[in-house]
Order: sequence, then structure tokens, then C-alpha cells
Amino acid sequence: MKGINTSMNSINGITSRGLITRRRSRHYSPLTSAVFTIVCVVLWSAAAMARAAPESFADLAEEFSPAVVNVSSTQMIEGGGGLEPFQFPPGSPFEEFFREFRKRQQPDQPRRGMSLGSGFIIDPDGYIVTNNHVISEAEEITVILQDNTELKAEIVGRDAKTDLALLKVEAKKKLSAIKWGDSDTARVGDWVMAIGNPFGLGGSVTAGIISARARDIRSGPYDDFIQTDASINRGNSGGPLFNMKGKVIGINTAIFSPSGGSVGIGFAIPSALAQTVVAQLREFGQTRRGWLGVRIQGVTEEIAESLGLDEPEGALIANVNESEPAHKAGLMAGDVILSFDGKEVPNVRRLQRIVAETPIGKTVKITVWRDEGEKTFDVSVGQLEEFEKTAETSSGKPGGGKGTKKVVIKSVGLTLSGLTPGLRSRFDLSEEHQGVLVVGVDEQGFASERGMRAGDLILEVSQEPVTTPEEVVAKIEDLILKKRKAVLFLMERGGDRRFISVPLAED
Repeated sequence: MKGINTSMNSINGITSRGLITRRRSRHYSPLTSAVFTIVCVVLWSAAAMARAAPESFADLAEEFSPAVVNVSSTQMIEGGGGLEPFQFPPGSPFEEFFREFRKRQQPDQPRRGMSLGSGFIIDPDGYIVTNNHVISEAEEITVILQDNTELKAEIVGRDAKTDLALLKVEAKKKLSAIKWGDSDTARVGDWVMAIGNPFGLGGSVTAGIISARARDIRSGPYDDFIQTDASINRGNSGGPLFNMKGKVIGINTAIFSPSGGSVGIGFAIPSALAQTVVAQLREFGQTRRGWLGVRIQGVTEEIAESLGLDEPEGALIANVNESEPAHKAGLMAGDVILSFDGKEVPNVRRLQRIVAETPIGKTVKITVWRDEGEKTFDVSVGQLEEFEKTAETSSGKPGGGKGTKKVVIKSVGLTLSGLTPGLRSRFDLSEEHQGVLVVGVDEQGFASERGMRAGDLILEVSQEPVTTPEEVVAKIEDLILKKRKAVLFLMERGGDRRFISVPLAED
């Protein structure tokens, strides 16, 4: 704050001295003076807009702190393992104290562990939002208000994929509540304020700016975090991140820290994502996410070139589950989804979020790239949770294995073979697997550079099924004649299917 205030004061000082100097050196006509005054007003307005740092956060903190609560959950832990009753940063004097205390305990004696976190009230009737990991496996949950009132809380619903949970408490009075803001309008550089319960201290206020948007920290399929440098520590999880209008635009969830304390890199779930999840938890007790029944991957520049796309955009379908919505609508592996329900699909993460937020049963139009052209399909969106309850691993269709002769393809650096009983046994492939087996990879070849290895199963070449090495050779030779720069393989490894684009050697 001091550095920013100093910077702005120096700007104001330079502007003021400039005006004084001009007035002493020249004489202006009334019209010129009027125009000059307008320009000054515009300049001062611009400076005021740039002066985004508030003089104080006190008013916001005083108004909204009563709606922020401490969340304490307890559970029985087997002796010698599990969660610690309290957690402190490495090097903290408390850490050494509790280490010695634990040594004196019976090592095999079950004990009651405690997890501390934060939450915030979104409804005066007692609905509270927090993180799922704060109350995960809890036997008892206690919510502590600002006035130290303790209330027992029940779990309304929780969602591990977004790390959100909704609690309900019964209070004798109407509780203070705060409102959601629109995280989609938040910009990098905007000021934000966090209130939470770091290290069990309760009611702590910190401030900073939004450092980045749409961060993927690999915590789940819907990662879209707001990154902030407002101090967030252990115990802040589940607390609100406010904008300067006093609206919640994020739920503080995680930090990046080698030491365990704040280093200025914290992450919050955006309200645009959290609102939908919380509303579903409140209405149904669980989430109700849209589902297509496809496995998707990103489109690289080489894959785009292989498919005839001008730009690497969209989401490439690597596999389509039979009898699921996408399969029923006619979508196929190799299709690139470009738009969904009128919304553009720039990448995989965007598609995942759009589909998840689509109402169950809604019929949407999906535009895909297929055979170097756009095609549109009508798809009735299914429910992810229902699929997860009944899904079974697909092991492919019977067939394949017609060829047994090894074939070397120098243009990509692969040695291929048909599926023989000996190779099936060696690479743990069942009789139901089909395709062409990779039995050798040239370490200096392009296939090796793309991560292919012995044991990979080639299912398709340029989006056409193959069952013999000769079919692979024929398709690659055809691509070379067409002067294509790469070949697109559909691979299977350990039950996982994925497209890989491999450059073709010029010779």
C-alpha cells in the first residue's frame, strides 16, 4: 500500500507542477482556457481511475466479517497415522512443541483429530459454503460465528471435483449473509480482500490483487482458478475472496508454498463455477453435470495440420462410449468439437466446463470438424453422475490380428506386427484387443520423439481402422504421396486411448 500510494502521489505532483508552469509561461483565450479545463478534468479522472487502491479496507471488513465463519471438523484417527490435530509451518516453534507432545502419546491409541478451515454464510437461514477438503470424512462439524457462538452443522451436499461443500446450521436468529459477485468480470490487477481462519486464529483480513485468471493446478477436471497474492494460509480454505464491491468472486482453496506458509501465490475457485455447484447441492444434495460420453484431448499444431485445420483449436474426441449421448447422435473418434450449444470451444477445459453446466436432457447443437469440413449434430445431454454409477470399462471388440509379419516403417521409425498369441501374452493383451502392435521404436525416429513405445496398439491411421501392418504402410505411403507432413495415429496403452501426430520423414 505504501509503495502504491507513494507512486500515485508522485504522479499527482508532476501533473500539478506541469499545470502551474504552463499557466505562468503563456496567456490563453477564454475558449482555450475552457478546452484546457476540460482536458485537465479528463486527465484527473484518468488518474483517479488508475488510483484503484482504496485508502482502507476497514469498511468492507467491518461489514462482511460477521458472515465469515470458522469451520472445525473432528474425526477419530488410528494411532500412528492420519491427520495431525493441528498443523504448523515447518520451523514454527509450535511445530517442535507438538512433536514432543505427540511422542509422549500412546502410538497405537486412537485419537480425535481436528481440521480447521473457513466458510461464509450465503443465506440468513444458515446455509454456509466451504471447501470439501475442510469437512471430508468428518464425524462432527462445528461452525463458530464472529461472536464466538458455536453451532453444529450438517452437510447438505459436497462435490470433490470442485472441492466445494454446502453446510446448514440452525440458529436462533437470522444470520448475516453475503452475496455472490461475477468472477467473469474480474480482471488481472483488480484489488481483492480475503477473510478467513488462518492457523485457527480466526477473523483475519488480508488484501492483494488478482495475479492471474484461469489457472489449471491439476487438482480436478474443472480447474479454472483465480490466482491472488492476498495472503492465504492453512485455515483460510473455504473462506471468501471479495471484490471491492463486497461481493464474493472466489472461494479460497489452495496455496503454492515450499514452506507451508503464504508466499503470495494463492488460488480461489471462481464464483461463476461455484454458484452453479452450490445451487445444485442445495436443491439436489449432489451435483447434476452434463455428460456427452466421450474422451477428449487437446489439438496440437501437428494434429491440426493432420486434420486440415487452419488453427489448433477445439477438443479432439479420442474415444466415444457406446450407447452414450455422443454415440447416439453420431459423433465419432477423430471429430474435433468446435462449438457446443452456440458457444465456441477454444480448448478442452472450456468444453468440460460448458458441458458440465448444461442442463440434463437439453438438446444442443454441436459443430465438429470431420473430413476437412464442418458438420453439425443434435445431442441430448446426459448426466455424468448416472454414467459414473453404471460405467464399466470397455475392452474393445473382437477381431484383429490377421498379420504376423514384422514390418519396419522408416518414415516414422516404427516396427509393427500383427497380434500373435505370444505377443498378446508378452504385452498383456486379451483376445478382444484388435489393431496393430508396436514391437520396436527407433530411438532416433519421430515416433520416439512423440512418446510412442513398444506395446502400444495402433487402432487407426488417419482416422481409418487398421488391423495389419500392411494397412498401416499403405496409408502412410498414401499420405506421403499427398505430401502430408504428419500422420495421425489413434493409440491405446493400458486401456487409455489417445491421438498422436507423428511427423513423416522427407525421404
